[in-house]
Amino acid sequence: MLAVNTVTSHQKPIAQAGLVAKGIVYCLLGLLAFMAAFNLNGQSANKADTAGVFDFIYKQTGGQIMLGIVALGLFSYAVWRAIQAFGDSEHKGSGTKGIASRARYLFSGLVYASLAIYAVNILFSHASSSGDDKQGIAKELLSKPYGQWLVGIAAVILLVVGMYQIYYGLSEKYRKHVNRVGRNTNKNLLLMAGKVGYVARGIVWLLIAWLFMKAALHSNAAEAGDTSKAFSFLEDVSFGSYLLGAVGIGLMCYGTFNFIRAKYEKFNG
Repeated sequence: MLAVNTVTSHQKPIAQAGLVAKGIVYCLLGLLAFMAAFNLNGQSANKADTAGVFDFIYKQTGGQIMLGIVALGLFSYAVWRAIQAFGDSEHKGSGTKGIASRARYLFSGLVYASLAIYAVNILFSHASSSGDDKQGIAKELLSKPYGQWLVGIAAVILLVVGMYQIYYGLSEKYRKHVNRVGRNTNKNLLLMAGKVGYVARGIVWLLIAWLFMKAALHSNAAEAGDTSKAFSFLEDVSFGSYLLGAVGIGLMCYGTFNFIRAKYEKFNG
């Protein structure tokens, strides 16, 4: 049987690569959202999603290489999450709370593995889908028996995720990551970046949850959506441009938080 310490001692470069890739995605997503808020360089909210991020990377000089590196980093993040889930490198244990935490790690890994696969598909076909994956999920659920209920349940799950992200940020439960960085790092700055970042992520999840709830109530998959539709919805409310700009800055803060973790955090379980 492989010892937990053996797994832990080899996870640092995997974790670092994953966090850097995650940081790049969130910084660019936040940048696209901020640009869309004030219509900078013709950017619109309907292109501020992961497809837009990968397309942006692809179109840069050396973009194919960069996108390949980001995809590899996202795969690394998925592997790291799998190590945390199955190897229990965070020592969560096998109790109810520990199993819940490890299941969350596994779910996170699956999400980022799917993003990595999506990036690879764009890399080899340069056919970034104009469709909406979450809208497709809502459409599939609505086609099932009790479809409206299923989409409603999905909305509640997304709502819980969003509320938890906001709680996680405001309660500073992420402080464990800050406590693992070196003494020379500005921990107050890192705490603030994490707080703003997690709250911004939570707001995005809440917006997506609201879109799913509308789709459930009206039995219309077209009303569901991902970040681009959530950003478009936010942009249309009063002072929406400023709110969208603030969320964009928050997502960039979250990306920066991941960069700092990658460089300074001690991944010792």
